[in-house]
Amino acid sequence: MTASYVIIGDGIAGSSAAETIRERDPDADVTVVTDEGEALYNRILIKEFAKGKMPEAPIHIHDEGWYEDRDIELRLNTHVTGVDTDAHEIHTHQGETIGYDSLLVATGGTPTQLPVDNSDADGIHHFWTFEDARAIEEHASEADTGVVVGAGLLGIDLAAICGAQDVSAYYLMRGQAWWRYALSEEGAEIIHDALREMDVEPVFGSGVDHFQTDEEGHVTGVVDPNDEQFDADFAGVAIGLNYNTEFLQDTDIERTDDGSIVVDEEMQTSVEDVYAAGDLTWFYDVVIGDYAQNGAWGSAKEQGSIAAQNMVGDDATFEWVSSYSITHFDFPFLSFGHPTIGDDTVERKYSDTEWRRVALKDGRVVGGVLIGDLAPQSKLKKLARDKVDVTGQKELLLEETIDLEKFEQGAEAEAE
Repeated sequence: MTASYVIIGDGIAGSSAAETIRERDPDADVTVVTDEGEALYNRILIKEFAKGKMPEAPIHIHDEGWYEDRDIELRLNTHVTGVDTDAHEIHTHQGETIGYDSLLVATGGTPTQLPVDNSDADGIHHFWTFEDARAIEEHASEADTGVVVGAGLLGIDLAAICGAQDVSAYYLMRGQAWWRYALSEEGAEIIHDALREMDVEPVFGSGVDHFQTDEEGHVTGVVDPNDEQFDADFAGVAIGLNYNTEFLQDTDIERTDDGSIVVDEEMQTSVEDVYAAGDLTWFYDVVIGDYAQNGAWGSAKEQGSIAAQNMVGDDATFEWVSSYSITHFDFPFLSFGHPTIGDDTVERKYSDTEWRRVALKDGRVVGGVLIGDLAPQSKLKKLARDKVDVTGQKELLLEETIDLEKFEQGAEAEAE
C-alpha cells in the first residue's frame, strides 16, 4: 500500500524533508502545504536583497516545476486550521481534509509585534519572509531616518539594511550590548563600532514606549521609556517569533509555554506519526545532553532530513553543531552551537576586530562566537561534537591556533 506523507511548511526544513522522503520512498504520496505564495527561497540571502545588493533570481531555490519533476504536490496559499491526530487528517481554511500516514510540522513562526501604541503603523517592518524583504527594500531605499528595535541576529540585519540603504538610524537596545546573552560588552563593542561606521548609532538602556505617526498613519518617530525621541520614517522591529502552532491546540502534541513543539532526537513529537522540524522545535540535543532550540538554516535543513528518514521507517538521530554567520561588516562574524547557554565562558580580544568567546556546560564546549578569525570554528565544533571534557584546559580554547592534541594529552595525564 502506498504511504502518504504530509508536510506543513515549505521552508528549508519542510523542503528538505520532502526531498528526502522522495529519495527514500519513490512511490509515496508526498504533499507539501504552505500558506506562503511562493516556493522555497533562501532566507539567508533575502537580507542582501533588502540591502539593495542582490536581484531576486538567485534567491529562489525551487520553483513549482521542481516539485512537479519529483511528483511532490505543492499547495501554496493554503492555511492549515487544524489537525486530527486520531484520524490522521489535517484541515485547511478551504474546508479541505487531507489524510496522512505520517505528518511533519515545519511551520516556523511569525514575528512578534511590539505591544505599544501605533506598532502597526505604516512604515514599521518585521523581517522574516521574502515578501517582508521586498517591502523593506522598497521603503528603506526612499527613507532618510530610521529606528531599529531588537538586539539579536534579525535586528542586526535590519540595522545593516539601514546602513546599506543610507538610512541614518538609531539602534535601540534594552541592555548595554548587542546580543548580550552571547557577547560580553568588550566583544559587542566591535559590533557597535562597525554599526557607527554605517551611520547606525546604538542606544543602550532604551526601547520603545510608543511610535509617533503623521495624519496618514505613517511612522515619524519613536519615544523610548526614557522619554527620548528619535525621528524615523522607517522602523524595523525584530523582538522574537510567535511559533505557528496554534492549529495544534486541539491535539495531544506536547508544546512548551511559548508554543514550541517538543521533539526527541529523532524529531518525533509526543504523538505517534507526527514529527516536527525547524526553529519551532524544542529538541533533545544529544551533543549537549539536554533540550534546546536553534533556528539556524543548516540546523533546520538537517532536522527536516532526519525527520523524513524516521518517517519512512529508517533510524536516524539529529546530532548537529550549527553555525550562523554575519557578513555585514569588513570583518567576519560567526556563532556556533548554543552560545547563550552554559555555566561558564572564556573569552579573549586579539585586536580591534578580532575576538573569541566559548561557552561551556559541565566542562564541555557547547557554543561560542568568533569575530575576525573564523579558523578555530572547525576544531571548537569538533570538541563539542566529541563531548571533550576541557576542565582545567579552558585557556587552550583561546590559543590563536587550537591544537586538539593538547586536549588529548591533558586527558591522558588526568587518567594517569
